[in-house]
Amino acid sequence: MRILSWNINGIRACLRKGFRDFLDQEEWDILGMQEVRALPEQMPEDIAQPTDYQALYQAAEKKGYSGVGLYSKRPISSHWTDLGEEDFDREGRVVAADYGDFILYNVYFPNGSGARDNSRVPYKMAFYRKLLTQINGHREEGREVIVMGDFNTAHRPIDLARPAGNKNTSGFLIEERDELSRWLETGLVDSFRHVHGDLPERYTWWSNRSGARERNVGWRIDYVLVTPGLLPRLESAEIHDKTLGSDHCPISIRLSD
Repeated sequence: MRILSWNINGIRACLRKGFRDFLDQEEWDILGMQEVRALPEQMPEDIAQPTDYQALYQAAEKKGYSGVGLYSKRPISSHWTDLGEEDFDREGRVVAADYGDFILYNVYFPNGSGARDNSRVPYKMAFYRKLLTQINGHREEGREVIVMGDFNTAHRPIDLARPAGNKNTSGFLIEERDELSRWLETGLVDSFRHVHGDLPERYTWWSNRSGARERNVGWRIDYVLVTPGLLPRLESAEIHDKTLGSDHCPISIRLSD
């Protein structure tokens, strides 16, 4: 089973850069998208509801902002898009699906940056904690969980090209990194690091300025986290940094059936 996550930075913009070809050329059982920035009725019909996929969406109240989507070839028994708190749910950041043998969360985590400051960091940390509480509830019931998406946090210095110069930048603040550490301390596993160890210079996001992607001056802020019970099924975890179409690249895992 191939599962992919991608912050597409606007589905209409990504379509102009080859998203439809990407869908046609690759075989994915589950594909989670973040930062969709459009309603289904604003998309071409074959993208809003691709052949052979069930499509789920959650949009933000604010037009052209945030939004997540999930394409699934695998049957879904139930799904939800809320954390039970209006301040979070109005931003369209979560679509979760129950597949029976696991629950999958496709999430676009908040950025801590506000108007040229870090004023959204408290909101971001509260979102992290609220989501983890919901995830822990599933785990207490004995369920396996996958959490994937744009976490908007580089966990360790190895996860960005210039850690020293970004210690005061949201995405690499100590409180953000500590919160992600807390997630991992609950037993959630960073699939890419589990498979590849401390492989350096593997990033998932690059600034659009100054040729950052060409020079690989990037950040690894997109993750697929899995509960330990899924590790025997984890066959691969990849960063598809040659795939263009967004300022992020896709990431994926493969699970045995």
